Amino acid sequence: QVQLVESGGGLVQAGGSLRLSCAVSGRTSSSYAMGWFRQAPGKERDFVATISRSGAVTSYTDSVKGRFTISRDNAKNTVQLQMNSLKPEDTGVYYCAAGDYTATMPARYRYWGQGTQVTVSS
Repeated sequence: QVQLVESGGGLVQAGGSLRLSCAVSGRTSSSYAMGWFRQAPGKERDFVATISRSGAVTSYTDSVKGRFTISRDNAKNTVQLQMNSLKPEDTGVYYCAAGDYTATMPARYRYWGQGTQVTVSS
C-alpha cells in the first residue's frame, strides 16, 4: 500500500513563500508520476502541477506558472512544491497524488495524501 504524507503548509502573507513536501512510502516514488492539487472551501479539487517519474517533464496550471515549481528527489522518495509570490486565491488544502502518468485530472491518480492547509492573507 502506498502512503503519501504532505507537510509544509501554513499561514503566510500575500507575496510570501511556502515549500510543501510529500513523503512517499510503501513503494519507491520513482514508480509513479506525481501531482499536486488544491481545493478551496466549497470548490472542486483543482490541478496545480505534475511531474514525471524521472522529473524530466513538468506541467502547471496557468495561474501558478512562473510562481510555483514542482520537483522530486527519488533517492529520498519525496516530492516538493515551491510556492513563491503567493496570492490569497492560492488558499486551500493542497493534496499530493501518485499515478501512472502525468495528468491534470484527479481521476488519473491512484493514491492521495490527507492534504495540508495553505492560507494566504491579503
